[in-house]
Amino acid sequence: MLKRNDIIDYFLKGIKDKNNLRIGVEHEKFVLKKDSFRQLSYEEPNGIKDILLKFVKKGWKPKYDDQDTTIIALERFGESITLEPGGQIELSGAQLKNIHQTCTETNRHLKELKEIGEEYNFILLGLGVEPSLSVDELPWMPKQRYSIMKKYMPKVGTLGHHMMKRTCTNQVNLDYHSEEDMIIKYRLMLNLEGIATAIFANSPFDQKEVSKYKSLRSHFWHHTDKNRTGLLPFVYDKDFNFEKYADYALDVPMYFVIRDHKYIDMTNYTFRDFMENNFLKELKIEPNIEDWINHLSTLFPQVRLKQFLEIRSMDACSWDLICSQPAFWIGILYNDEAINKTYEIVEGWTQNDRNLINSFAPEHGLKTKFKNGNLLDVAQKLFEISKSGLEKRNILVNNGKYNETFYLKDLEKNLSNSFSPADLLINKYNGEWKKNIKKIYEEEIF
Repeated sequence: MLKRNDIIDYFLKGIKDKNNLRIGVEHEKFVLKKDSFRQLSYEEPNGIKDILLKFVKKGWKPKYDDQDTTIIALERFGESITLEPGGQIELSGAQLKNIHQTCTETNRHLKELKEIGEEYNFILLGLGVEPSLSVDELPWMPKQRYSIMKKYMPKVGTLGHHMMKRTCTNQVNLDYHSEEDMIIKYRLMLNLEGIATAIFANSPFDQKEVSKYKSLRSHFWHHTDKNRTGLLPFVYDKDFNFEKYADYALDVPMYFVIRDHKYIDMTNYTFRDFMENNFLKELKIEPNIEDWINHLSTLFPQVRLKQFLEIRSMDACSWDLICSQPAFWIGILYNDEAINKTYEIVEGWTQNDRNLINSFAPEHGLKTKFKNGNLLDVAQKLFEISKSGLEKRNILVNNGKYNETFYLKDLEKNLSNSFSPADLLINKYNGEWKKNIKKIYEEEIF
């Protein structure tokens, strides 16, 4: 029988040696037919299933949604390839030592996908929202968990299906070396999540036109499910710790449990109900640690705690910026001096300040008014802290020619010009593209 100490110990077991903190990156991309720009479905010839099978031939191990028929994921060398609800393909990278390694991993994955794309006639697009297609024009992937989520989403929000099928994100996973370190990093990341949204905003289009948002993806998330999303103000309580996060997770409605390869709908129960067994005796299901791990993966706050911290507020982006995202966060959070300098910036920010950034950054991006300036001012200060933090790490490659700051060069160019990726896309759309959204499938693909 799963006990309260078990679920708290799960977080404690995530504590790493301070000198051996690792980095994980996750990045999603749309997979579109080259001739029609339509998202690939699962079963069609040279579709999603065939892409996965092609990876199997390259040495990846398949994972199935049921006994042995529906392939839905792949594993190799600590990496995994998974499917998002609308056919988006995600790489969840291995836990690696530095940005050089994570960027090598990213490049290898995208090159493999592009090679398959040349054979199967598809393209890859790194944007926060698919710019042309409506939610009904996108397919559903045959995963049992998505069937449950599809049914549940309209009960708790208005844009959950849009989030599931129309969006792509990139995420960065960071280690903690103590409970106190987790608390410090969690609070910093929550303070900065909306600024990261603005910096990497990359979803300005909605069904072939410019929307009112720089990050339409973030707007979708604001209307998905308030029970499991958002900023979690309790993280700033004096007594916040692993146990307090566990208490939060216990009271969020579940999606499912898995027994004998079958997904059982649990959306009428919280995990606390499940553990206390108040309503489930007739189901004859006992909770276990795998249920807890699965449940934690179905919580979607802007920063998520598992056996690491996961920042979730950034749009998917172009190939040249994918490596900038982990570099930005590592420079700030894997150096004590950088952490202290960042705290000097956010010291005194209130929950109202954080709410303001979170609410307005999706629409206004770097131009969001804040304090006596705007988010661009804060972003530029954070960039300098991050760059300095990476310099102090002094992890060199190519015979010492460059360190991890190399991966900030495209971000630096954007911020020096006061642009996010969304701003650049809007300028192209209104200028050289002459409002022809099809140009994005020619110029912005991987």
